[in-house]
Amino acid sequence: MNAVRPILRWLFALCIAGVLAGCATGSNPRDPWEKTNRVVFDFNQQVDATFLKPVAQIYDHVAPLPVRTGVSNVFSNVEDVWIGINNLLQGKPLDGLSDIGRFAINTTFGILGIFDVATELGLTKHEEDFGQTLAVWGVRSGPYLMLPFFGPRTLRDTGGMVVDMMASPYGFIPSVPARNVSRAIKLISERADLLGAEKSLDDAALDRYAYLRDFYLNRRESLIRDGRRVRKTDDDALNGGARPFYSVKDPDIELASRRLLLVELDRALAGRNAQVSPSADDAP
Repeated sequence: MNAVRPILRWLFALCIAGVLAGCATGSNPRDPWEKTNRVVFDFNQQVDATFLKPVAQIYDHVAPLPVRTGVSNVFSNVEDVWIGINNLLQGKPLDGLSDIGRFAINTTFGILGIFDVATELGLTKHEEDFGQTLAVWGVRSGPYLMLPFFGPRTLRDTGGMVVDMMASPYGFIPSVPARNVSRAIKLISERADLLGAEKSLDDAALDRYAYLRDFYLNRRESLIRDGRRVRKTDDDALNGGARPFYSVKDPDIELASRRLLLVELDRALAGRNAQVSPSADDAP
């Protein structure tokens, strides 16, 4: 917990600074602090290109696929407890009990979560966090934020992330070196899962920042509503109108947010290629 407190103070100061310095710097009603967000986005891109991506590439090249899958499964398994708690807080007891059951099964029969036995048994992998819980409780999303190192969030999701960090099991590891190593391995593993999406993203997006922003906001709405389409609400109007939703109802997803990104980018590319390809009727 002591290691988390400086981060919490820094995030709080960042949010206050954004409110004071970033007001009305963008024309998008969902992204009023766009000018500041783009500066932070460029910084994150440089950090990623200089350090995180090269390390992830080495990890992806050196570690065999079964090892990479096992590492991802272990971290995914640890997260199921907090996911289950959030489902219970959102009034979804069956999903919450399913998540806790997943953790119990994968920790035992899956050998500490290395193997995802629970999915094979039909227990769906969910993705919930405290930001979604706040949304279910009626807290509005607030403006879009691009946080240094942490990436895209909304003001509500930033507050939820603070609670997620406090509840993270890594904070309870007594050894500081072990705690830091576990977090570093998790970060590298997650970054390695994104390597395949980059070329598709570069081809599909003329404006990488705007593409990722819109994808993040749409996907968050889908996660909050469990993939259901609903009528436009006051919150939709505040955020610039109703948006298309992306379904995440896939029981085979690990690290659903990142793999869904790859799927959606591939679909975007396929649609673009279909538009520019000549049809048989156009052939001379």
